[in-house]
Order: sequence, then C-alpha cells, then structure tokens
Amino acid sequence: MSVSSYIYLHGFASSPYSTKAQYLRDRFWEHQIFLKIPDLNQGDFSHLTLTRQLEQVASEFPDSETPVTLIGSSLGGLTASHLAEKYSQVRCLVLLAPAFGFIDRWLSQLEEAQIRQWQESGYLSIYHYGEQRSLPLHYQFLIDASQYSERQLQRPVPTLILHGRNDEVIPIQSSRDYASQRPWVELVELDSDHALTDVMPKIWQAIQKFCQL
Repeated sequence: MSVSSYIYLHGFASSPYSTKAQYLRDRFWEHQIFLKIPDLNQGDFSHLTLTRQLEQVASEFPDSETPVTLIGSSLGGLTASHLAEKYSQVRCLVLLAPAFGFIDRWLSQLEEAQIRQWQESGYLSIYHYGEQRSLPLHYQFLIDASQYSERQLQRPVPTLILHGRNDEVIPIQSSRDYASQRPWVELVELDSDHALTDVMPKIWQAIQKFCQL
C-alpha cells in the first residue's frame, strides 16, 4: 500500500494544524511519504456541510490509477467512510474515533429551544478549536448531514478503527456496532478519550502495520 496517495481529514471545528494532523504528517514524512491535509473549513466554517467536505476531498484525489488511503478523525472519519463508499479509488481507511451517529447524539444534548432557535435564526454558535473562538454554524449543516447514514456504508474497504474507551464525544459503542456488522473492519480499543493525543505513538504503530509502511 506504500504507493498510495495518503490524505488526512481533520475533525469538526478543527484544522490541518491539530495535534493529530501534525504528528501524523511528521511520521509519514520520516518515511518519505507526503501526507496531504486539506483544510476542510475552506475559510468558511459557518457554511460547512458534509457534502461540501466530500466534494472537496474528492477533488484532491490524484489520477484514477493511484489508490488512495484516507485517514480521518471524528467527522473526518465519517467523511472518509462515505468517500470510500462512493469512490473505488479509495482502497484503505484509517478512522480515528469516527463520528458515527454524531447527529443524533448532538441533537439529544441540545435543548428543544436551542434547536428551534438554530432553525429560526439560521445559525448556532460553535466553539472552533482551530480558530480558538466561537463561530456561527448554519442550520444547513444539520439538514445536509441528515441525508447520510452509516447503513449506507457497505463497500468492503479494508478499515482500521482506533477509538478510545473513554471517548466522551463519540461513545466507543458506535464503533463496536459498526465493526460487528462489517467483517472487513478491524477495531482497536485504546485507553484514551476523544482527542487520542495521549496515545499517538500507539496509533502510529497500528497505522504502520495496517498500511504496511
């Protein structure tokens, strides 16, 4: 798989300069492999949608003869999964705490008044970790995301999921359920939280082995 093009997809309200993105970029570079890390915010986080991310990343794919390995964190992992379903060029997936079921969980944590205000005003204030400030997110994000379901993800792409048992954002059970229904998925459970930053050497070891670097 070393001839693959490698693309890293950062998480929601994150950036290409996140701890995980930069750590993996440096490790890949030590193996003389360029890890492409597109900015999924596109300078306009307020109008982010999953569809926009899918289109943006697909446009980053090399010529059709080159296999693509996608490494996605959280919402980036969900995006990677849907890209693999749609594009046969994607031959391998590494998902870090993928955001399966995140819309339902997110909505369950918002009060009805907050959801109603989001819909009526058009925007919800979200803390953006990459920008280190709150930014408005348009309601279209929610509408768009609702059309994507994990049930759609049935293409047997070799997949490695690394998920923390203490994940407070996306419970590890979501990855357990996903892997249990797909024999081509390998799940590695780690003693960590959603950030996974305290287990990056273990993650890198697993990626090296899985991607045969």
